[in-house]
Amino acid sequence: MKLNTSLLLGFFGLALQANADPTWPSSIDELEEIMFQTFSFRSRNFAAAVNPCTKQVNGAGRNAAAEWLRTAFHDMATGSASSRVGGLDASLQYELSSTENKGPAFATTLTFMAPYLTSKSSMADLIALGVYTSVLSCGGPSVDIRAGRIDAKSSGPIGVPQPENSIQIFMTQFGRMGFSPQEMIQVTACGHTLGGVHAAENPDIVPSGQFPDNVANFDTTTASFDNRVVTEYLNNTTKNPLVFTPGTGRARNSDLKVFNWIGDTNITMRALADAAVFRTTCKAVFEKMINLVPSNVVLTDAIKPYQVKPVELQLVLTSPTVLRFTGYIRIRTTGSNTGIASVTINYKNRNGGTTCGSSSCTFTMTQQQGLTKGLEDTFAWYPISQNVPVSSGISSFTVTINRSDGSSTLFDNNGNGYPIQDGVFLQTDQSCLIQNSGDGTFVAAVRNDRASLPVKLAITYASKRTSSVVPSLTTVTLDMTKGECHGSYTFFSVTTNIPGGLSYQSTMDVISGEGASAMVDSFKKANPIGGTCQAWAGGSATCASITVSASGTSSALPNATPYHRQTVGGYRLVSCWSEPSGARALTGASYAYDGMTLESCMANCTGFDYWGTEYGRECYCGNSLDASSASAPLGDCNMLCSGDSTQYCGAGFRIELYSTTATRTSTSTPAPTATLAHIPTIGKYSLVGCQTEAEPGLRALGGAATASDDMTLEKCAAFCSDFTYFGTEYSKECYCGNSILGTSKPAPIGECNMKCAGNPYQYCGDGNRLELSSGSVASSDQSPTSTLSTSTSTVPTLAQKPTVLPFTLKGCWTEASNGRALSQKSYTSGDNMTLEACASYCSDYKYFGTEYGSECYCGNFLGSSSSEAPLTDCSMTCSGNKYEYCGAGNRLTLYQSEKQIEGPSQPATAGAYTYLGCRTEPAEGGRALGLKSTGSGQMTNEVCAAFCDGYAYFGTEYGAECWCGDSLPETSLVAPQGDCSMLCSGSQSEFCGNGNRLSVYKK
Repeated sequence: MKLNTSLLLGFFGLALQANADPTWPSSIDELEEIMFQTFSFRSRNFAAAVNPCTKQVNGAGRNAAAEWLRTAFHDMATGSASSRVGGLDASLQYELSSTENKGPAFATTLTFMAPYLTSKSSMADLIALGVYTSVLSCGGPSVDIRAGRIDAKSSGPIGVPQPENSIQIFMTQFGRMGFSPQEMIQVTACGHTLGGVHAAENPDIVPSGQFPDNVANFDTTTASFDNRVVTEYLNNTTKNPLVFTPGTGRARNSDLKVFNWIGDTNITMRALADAAVFRTTCKAVFEKMINLVPSNVVLTDAIKPYQVKPVELQLVLTSPTVLRFTGYIRIRTTGSNTGIASVTINYKNRNGGTTCGSSSCTFTMTQQQGLTKGLEDTFAWYPISQNVPVSSGISSFTVTINRSDGSSTLFDNNGNGYPIQDGVFLQTDQSCLIQNSGDGTFVAAVRNDRASLPVKLAITYASKRTSSVVPSLTTVTLDMTKGECHGSYTFFSVTTNIPGGLSYQSTMDVISGEGASAMVDSFKKANPIGGTCQAWAGGSATCASITVSASGTSSALPNATPYHRQTVGGYRLVSCWSEPSGARALTGASYAYDGMTLESCMANCTGFDYWGTEYGRECYCGNSLDASSASAPLGDCNMLCSGDSTQYCGAGFRIELYSTTATRTSTSTPAPTATLAHIPTIGKYSLVGCQTEAEPGLRALGGAATASDDMTLEKCAAFCSDFTYFGTEYSKECYCGNSILGTSKPAPIGECNMKCAGNPYQYCGDGNRLELSSGSVASSDQSPTSTLSTSTSTVPTLAQKPTVLPFTLKGCWTEASNGRALSQKSYTSGDNMTLEACASYCSDYKYFGTEYGSECYCGNFLGSSSSEAPLTDCSMTCSGNKYEYCGAGNRLTLYQSEKQIEGPSQPATAGAYTYLGCRTEPAEGGRALGLKSTGSGQMTNEVCAAFCDGYAYFGTEYGAECWCGDSLPETSLVAPQGDCSMLCSGSQSEFCGNGNRLSVYKK
């Protein structure tokens, strides 16, 4: 990813966006409620464990607020600011057995937060939110919280600072996190203003039986966020056990080592003795701490409370002529001296007009239902309960606050109106869920103009698991069955079981139609649904047709979710836009990551005239459009954003294009001439027909399989070229085989009616149905590879380049799991990266690789955890040459020369020691060599050997750390030599381990 400070705040992935209220609905809505609705009416109760600060819900002496704060630090502390690997990513949930994370604090914290985990509130974001909540609950500063973190799928490396470490190791570790030595002191002091050290986890620091509840507190106000930890240290009255250790572990006085660092001589601590400086400093270092995130994360603006926010809006059909409109309007009342007399809603009918049947389009609420108090704010709630005529419907509304002094303020959702569509919605009265068993029946009301379209229910549910105290999230999509018609609406239903044992934590999306015309009643929570399905009591009526106008005064308003956003920040939607052949429409900058939203792409492209999203997870920027690109039907941009399922982010070769002016247009707007059909021949293959999968639960074709978000028949045929049959299934799956399993049977061709993910004019099977083709087996025994361009034509074409002298293409390779695949030299060019430029820059190295379209890396060794990926994964064009590929997100287009490597190497000896091999740190935690340690920016194996003289073993790690010991535990496993590939900080000619890897020497 391009790391340009004009686009990102440092290395923390902070999006630069205007400080406007978010347009509702927003991706931050769920976190915003958890964050601000703290006490009383409709409280989310997130602060229940830490407010007041004296709470000890996890046992006597266990200050929950302190434990929440340290949960964030321990989760973040193994990350690297320079490589942007790790950071605050919730990997701590997989690291609870490590000796670096001893005690129950982290498990109990994560267990409390687990019920708040949803598709819109990651555990990593919840851990960050825990910092805001715990610090404020104890009287500390307000820490800004930004959303967008992505949860890790496995544990990270070790590296949480431990009390026994030397100051050199501390400086190395905090430096890896991005903290300066002064910030190391600050974040330690700020973090240790709450809580203390427990004898159960650290008996050599705190002897059992000497302190109340076996806890030695850091200062005399352990449940108050103040600077006593600083002032008591400076006036020599401190009882901080990490300054003056009361136990036998005298060398574990880590706070004294940090506070009294010889290069600072208490200058930083004396500055923190000012209470105001302490608060502002703690706010800054805590925000830096929680905003260290992996490179695939782009954080939102800081979450601020809405002034006016619709909450839990719901339509229900109560009779063939009436829709019941319910929900709440939440109004922020913080600091207001003028009372609210009433709240008026003015809504538009489903066609955007102001005629609402025989009743008015305006209604007023005078009754306040409740008050909510947050840690910083107050809110008043006004309930909506209004009948809306079915004949006119509803599409959006505005809110006017009428004050007791006669003044009023209109809120129109940044000019968009607050959207609410009446095309499809969960019919809650007729739906039911038995929460104990997970058995449920769910009913949707679908407007009759959409009754012929498919209706689906997407359920995201949590499941308990043994590998983590945090449940997993799974989404299943079910077809709903058409049922009775009630006037202008038809009911669709599905009966199912929600597995996982936590059905009440589920959320649901009811989806009508597909692509750009889809309507969604989104993020409906299962918990309010009752246990009994009520019988329809609205009476009978003739099934009626309904007409919805395509035009109307509110055509620019969002009318459904997901929908095409007409405006995002200061940009307006131009159109769906096609990519030119063999090039890119926008070439200024490019990004790709799994949490893509329109807002994050806009933030990436700050300063450009145009930006656009593509393939659900790609973002492109530019100041002009390629002349051969052109507008496309808006319906072509039908792929949901990977970070927000209510937004569209283009599609294959289609950009959801936004502009600062939206006035530029193409002179050519060719309409697609293709039509959706079952394709009779694909290369050597001929269509057999639609085929069922084998029974019971087996595959009809078992030779090979793949899946991709850009699946086409051609792609599947190429993958299966060595097989007699190929078949596509469920839009994006591809299966191959030389025979068909006997229990697979032909099915009607109409049952294979799902479009291919990569071509909307082809069918790719359906659920449990294969679009099956047959052909002769190719004589070649080679597996398919992407074709390399060797054309000598003067007309350039986009292709993988086989040679960039003196380098030859090695393929597409992943980054290493514990750092960079190539780590010796690198640079970035947002507008001039080419393969030739990178090859020249890396001419002294054996390898070069390009990544993210604009990054260049060099090295003589390839990280051992880097592995080959499909060549098609490297699909980003170079920023300086649109006809060349330069990797992709976490993918290197890798080239190799014949250069003979003379170094760096792992020295066979260092001082009196002989090299033993590359070893891991123990998987269960702790250090392989932990008797003595140091760190240095001038580390070499020889320096470490001299430091560890007198010990049987030494090991260098992370390039700058040195560890000594007299024995090597069996849990320190032999690792591939290539794992120890990080250059020593003091020498470019030798290796000093790597992340979680030791270059071990023995006397």
